[in-house]
Amino acid sequence: MTTSTVEAPPRAYARAAGVLYLIIIVCAGFAEGFVRAGLVVPGDAATTAANIRASEWLFRVGFATDLVAFLSDVALAVLFYVLLRPVSRTLALIAGAFRLAQATVLGLNMLHHFVALLILGGAAYLTVFEPKQLDALALLSMDAHRHGYLIGQMFFGIHCLIIGYLMGRAWYFPRPLGILMVVAGLGYLADGFGFFLIPAAAPALSPFFIAPVVVAELALCLWLLAKGVRAG
Repeated sequence: MTTSTVEAPPRAYARAAGVLYLIIIVCAGFAEGFVRAGLVVPGDAATTAANIRASEWLFRVGFATDLVAFLSDVALAVLFYVLLRPVSRTLALIAGAFRLAQATVLGLNMLHHFVALLILGGAAYLTVFEPKQLDALALLSMDAHRHGYLIGQMFFGIHCLIIGYLMGRAWYFPRPLGILMVVAGLGYLADGFGFFLIPAAAPALSPFFIAPVVVAELALCLWLLAKGVRAG
């Protein structure tokens, strides 16, 4: 499965991967951590609907930035394959497949985000619903989006485990970076399974699972931007 001699891939690919990773972190972080976190109030349909109506443009920008992140994910999946195939072509391909699966799931899941806007858009065919019903449907759509996001996260967790293992074996990446990505993969999986299996405890446990994820992905992004890969 592995090659007997491992050569470092071109540093330009690593720098390009770092730029894409930064785009993903900024765009996805803005959409999830600022837009949806600021507008969607769990369990409160009326307030959520009022927030979305009052900040429709911001809601649309959050949608667009998420799409930019997922489009970048597709290119990044290919770059990570190129960077890590000297260690194991098979495992690098599997890791790429899981990242592409994540991008597909999350891309389709964005329909839930936009459907909430359609529900609250005042179309004539929606007048059969009472205002409170429309508010509830919009929040249901955002709840579905949250669940879909976590499903995509599970695929990404496997991706992180595999690339972490490969980085740990690649002499042109620092071994601690590989360990951090393995920990990140475990964090994503624990957070996702916790949400679906023990939803009552998930809000309290999630910060402990996600904290190492943030550290690992920022460290990888900065390393790719600053160092790329080690020269032979």
